[in-house]
Amino acid sequence: MSGRARLTLFALLATLLTSCSMVPLVHPDSWLLRAMILVSVQSGVGALARRVPLARVLTVAAQLLVSLVLLTLSYAGERALAGVLPGPGVLRELAALYGQGVEDVGHYATPAPLTDGIGLLLVSGVLVVGLCVDLLAVTLRSAAPAGLPLLALYSVAAGLSPGGAAWGYFVLAAAGYLLLLLAESRERLSRWGRVFGGPAGGRSNAGLSAGGALAPVRTGRRLGMAALGVAVAVPLALPALDGGLLAGRGVGDGEGSGGGTISAVNPLVSLQSNLNQPENREVLRYRTDNPDAPNQYLRIVALDEFDGTSWRTSEREITDVPDLLPPPPGLSPQVKTTEVRTSLSAAGWYGQTYLPLPYPATQVEIGGRWRFEPVGRTLVGDRKQDTRGARYTVRSLQVQPTAKQLAAAPPAPEAIRAEYTDLPETLPAVVRQTARSVTRGATSDYARAVALQDWFASSGGFTYDTSGTSGTGSEAIVRFLKAKRGFCVHFSFSMAAMARELGIPARVAVGFTPGTAQSDGTRSVGLRDAHAWPELYFEGVGWTRFEPTPTRGSTPDYTVREATPSRTTGPSAEVPTGQQSGAAPAPSASGGCTQQMRRLGDCGPTAGAGAGPTDGGAAWWSRVLVALAVAAPVALLLLLPFLWRLAVRRRRLTAAAGPAPSAPTVDGVRSGRAGGPAVGGGPTLAVWQELTDAAWDVGILPDDALSPRRTAERIVRDGRLDPEPAAAVHRVAGAVEQVLYAPVAPPVAGLSADVLLVRAALLAEVDRWTRLRARLAPRSSVRAVWALSDRWAALTAAVSARGRALRLRIPLRGRG
Repeated sequence: MSGRARLTLFALLATLLTSCSMVPLVHPDSWLLRAMILVSVQSGVGALARRVPLARVLTVAAQLLVSLVLLTLSYAGERALAGVLPGPGVLRELAALYGQGVEDVGHYATPAPLTDGIGLLLVSGVLVVGLCVDLLAVTLRSAAPAGLPLLALYSVAAGLSPGGAAWGYFVLAAAGYLLLLLAESRERLSRWGRVFGGPAGGRSNAGLSAGGALAPVRTGRRLGMAALGVAVAVPLALPALDGGLLAGRGVGDGEGSGGGTISAVNPLVSLQSNLNQPENREVLRYRTDNPDAPNQYLRIVALDEFDGTSWRTSEREITDVPDLLPPPPGLSPQVKTTEVRTSLSAAGWYGQTYLPLPYPATQVEIGGRWRFEPVGRTLVGDRKQDTRGARYTVRSLQVQPTAKQLAAAPPAPEAIRAEYTDLPETLPAVVRQTARSVTRGATSDYARAVALQDWFASSGGFTYDTSGTSGTGSEAIVRFLKAKRGFCVHFSFSMAAMARELGIPARVAVGFTPGTAQSDGTRSVGLRDAHAWPELYFEGVGWTRFEPTPTRGSTPDYTVREATPSRTTGPSAEVPTGQQSGAAPAPSASGGCTQQMRRLGDCGPTAGAGAGPTDGGAAWWSRVLVALAVAAPVALLLLLPFLWRLAVRRRRLTAAAGPAPSAPTVDGVRSGRAGGPAVGGGPTLAVWQELTDAAWDVGILPDDALSPRRTAERIVRDGRLDPEPAAAVHRVAGAVEQVLYAPVAPPVAGLSADVLLVRAALLAEVDRWTRLRARLAPRSSVRAVWALSDRWAALTAAVSARGRALRLRIPLRGRG
């Protein structure tokens, strides 16, 4: 296999391995096989075009054309001309699919469903990255910059994947890139001929095709593997790097007994990582002996920290799950409780790290790696453990306080009051004023809590509406209180904030309403049963559920006045118009969450899998893709001087490194004295121009009035070159003088190496900014503009001459 063929193969392999990091973003992953086939064909076309050989521009054009044909066959074959060729109809169809893909990306959180639009975005993205890698690594023979498109592809996957991309995907991407660098170094060595190697004390020639790896190759492998190992092992070993690109989603510190913490990052990030299902899929099914099953909520997590922008969970210590969970805080023996048993089964597709439980649970029987957070009384999966297909049994207490017991509750302990009444100083005063106005006349915390609940649920004139603007911060609460329209997230967060203003400890619970009773005695919990509600603390009773959201959930009996019947809303409650059947709602999904609402983040925090992103989650995905689409051509445009200069340097030095032509013996060959350079002087002059351009890039301007010898002296002086590179400059200048002035120019070997030595010395003598500019925006790249200008002038002149010739050939009317 030739060196360039090997480069092509490894460039393709690097692209395929890196594209695997996109797998967690979409389910199913059948798009990956299509992308692999298409990018392989694209790479093969490039290899054939280079073998012909075609010009580099034509090679890239051929790959682009074939890629367009492949996309046409895959996504718009029915509109293709002759079933194959892309025409205007194909372009319109592909544009429509791209638009649909961008819209779908805005609707769904990861992993998203594989729609045609999303599939086209993924496959075409891999094709673009594959083309860039092939262009840089193979066509331009510069594998190092090929890491940029690979890094861009991996960064998108890492940024959008739940919990960051798994470390295995990083290993695959890094291994592909290292193999590409190794293949390029091997191919580069092969162009320099045979390499000397062998044991000490003797010297033998070993070609690149000899069995066994060369010393530079072996060293490169070792360095690459060592760097890869360090890059993987160090982030896993350092706690300070937890949560980075390589961090997993586990929360524990290891196996067996021990502590650990739940990260202070909002756990809703992991809950939001599940897609918005296009149908109302069942999340859980359970059977319970609770006589009050229609009021048994399933709680996932409690949000107890409010910083003015969002509610989130505090950082908490976690432990192993005990056989018997500790008694719930604040519950007095005087309050009536009934122990109930619930057997639950999670759907196989429903995956999240928090386990839905009746509150307060006293015992949980479940297999797998689960940890217990005592303050919130939640179970959280450890080391990627989630709820998919989980079957478990929970014993819990049905707490039945009376209104009299709640009204007579003593003040909460100071530690609880300090933590759960904390509010940011930026909370607008209107929240406090409204809370005091609504509860005016109430004589106890219980009375104030019921007044708040009734005001939101009935007397305050609020309307349940999923079309309002989203948000859970201070300004969102103010907008909600003014507009009096919102859904469960707004109701629960606002009531919790107002309760804290009144000195009542409060937090927000996220979970599911009881679900729908089935004919076999079980209850089915679907995505529309997801919900959020406030929990207020009363000493002697503990954390107590309230229900301020109108027409959703069920109002607890201990908060209902005798003249007011308990309001309950089952799954048959009317769903707002425009809600997609089965679209995953936010915590108040029992009321439905429209696609437009998800796009704007109006669904708030997600209670379960299948819920859409909150405040900008999906919009962030869209912004990333749009930014990538805009940044890619801009980055390519900015890199054009670098790429052009790299290609020109490679062409000049490759021509000079080739076999020198024999001395001319035919009569009539012009010498430099006769008006032209000697035969074979073209490569030497190209090397000289490369040397003067390298000096120009670092600020030594060319001067055509100077002779080669004077130019060399100027480069040595202004570039402050050491003796070795200075001698190299004079060697190249001497070779140029031979070409220009000698009748026969003898071949000079090593000019390419001399130029590279001089260029490295020039770059080493300048400051960092000049060095960076010389590499990325070289001054000599203006020659490309001059060349284009000359070609345009020649083209216009040729067209003008052709037009005059045609006019001369056309006979005038009336003659002859």
